[in-house]
Amino acid sequence: MTHVFHRSPKSALPVAVHGSGTYVTDDSGKRYIDACGGAAVSCIGHGDRRVQEAVQRQMAEISYAHTSFFTSPAAEALADHLCEATPVPLDKVYFVGSGSEAVEAAIKMARQYHLERGEPSRKLVISRHQSYHGNTLGALSVGGNPPRRKPYGPFLLDEPKIEPCFSYRYGRDGESAEDYALRAANLLEEKILELGPETVVAFLAETVVGATAGAVTAEAGYFRRIREICDRHGVLLILDEVMCGAGRTGSFLACEQEDVAPDILTLAKGLGGGYQPIAAVMCTDHVYRTIVEGSGSFVHGHTYSAHPIACAAALAVQQVIREDDLLENVVERGAQLRERLEARFGNHPHVGDVRGRGLLQAIELVEHRDDKTPFSPDRRIGARIKRDAMALGLMVYPGAGTIDGVSGDHVLLAPPYTVDANTIDLIVERLGLAVDAALAE
Repeated sequence: MTHVFHRSPKSALPVAVHGSGTYVTDDSGKRYIDACGGAAVSCIGHGDRRVQEAVQRQMAEISYAHTSFFTSPAAEALADHLCEATPVPLDKVYFVGSGSEAVEAAIKMARQYHLERGEPSRKLVISRHQSYHGNTLGALSVGGNPPRRKPYGPFLLDEPKIEPCFSYRYGRDGESAEDYALRAANLLEEKILELGPETVVAFLAETVVGATAGAVTAEAGYFRRIREICDRHGVLLILDEVMCGAGRTGSFLACEQEDVAPDILTLAKGLGGGYQPIAAVMCTDHVYRTIVEGSGSFVHGHTYSAHPIACAAALAVQQVIREDDLLENVVERGAQLRERLEARFGNHPHVGDVRGRGLLQAIELVEHRDDKTPFSPDRRIGARIKRDAMALGLMVYPGAGTIDGVSGDHVLLAPPYTVDANTIDLIVERLGLAVDAALAE
């Protein structure tokens, strides 16, 4: 009997008692390859002593100081590190406790930016169908995943949505990648003009779509066109890199590879690597100055914002990534992962697509490869693959409703940046066995 209110109380969970490197061990002694980082969180693996020691040092100095009274050396050092880690001109950092909190803070920051400029009519945030931006009510309002939104529909804001840039599902036969990128991006301008530019606060998008659609990258040129459209209409660009940022795709920010700079950006999972709960909102100096030189303060805050222990842990994680040249390993092992996935599943009759970037990759499962017909949702293919993978000692992150929130299945992989070549081979081998076992039922 447990007093914990688990996510799925009817399903018995193994008890994790130890983590080391790429492996998690349960209380029976069984070891699992963590090929998904939980939910793309454990970026440097489990049990790194340098992070443990940084947390212990911070606890010995001070564990908590409220941000309405104090800043802390850990928060200041972490902010410096993040701004120096990318060539993207994001100059200020606001720390919170989770990705959902970061998205809430980002959209409030964008709204206040326009208020400071004397544009109170700007109140709408445009986002994309099949996006995921968090589980709090504001984040759900701008999210585009119907099953997550449906139970709380009466509470949510009716924020406008456009199609994502998802060529496997939305590209047209015979359409070039360049033409599709422009067509998908131009949907934003059409929506802005429909609503009236004077009503739109921001456009919010995941640079690489994570959990809901499975490692979907935009076609080249899409985000550059998005940036042009936002600038033309005075709309801020917010990029959600809660899952794909902090090195997951091979550069510190995924948007670096899109050659685009947002006005506001969110980070979370790979920021603290699971060692402490922490997230961040990064913004340009222009956004910051508009607020500071206007009313003078951001009308927002949380009790545990910029928590010293969380900041110390995150700083240690980011220093490990830099000192151990882990972004280079992300690129190398990411290329190996793609090669192995394509070799194992490229001609699989029930795998329609292999996609992603760096160490954020996925396969999409289909009933009929030729016409991309998805399996019936009743078969719960992703859940079955997860079950069979766990039996084989492999952790993967399945998703259902890949296409529209109802139909479609994918399996997401996001191993630690420390993963080695042998483990990549083992991940794909075990995934192949799990997929075949699940589909054989």
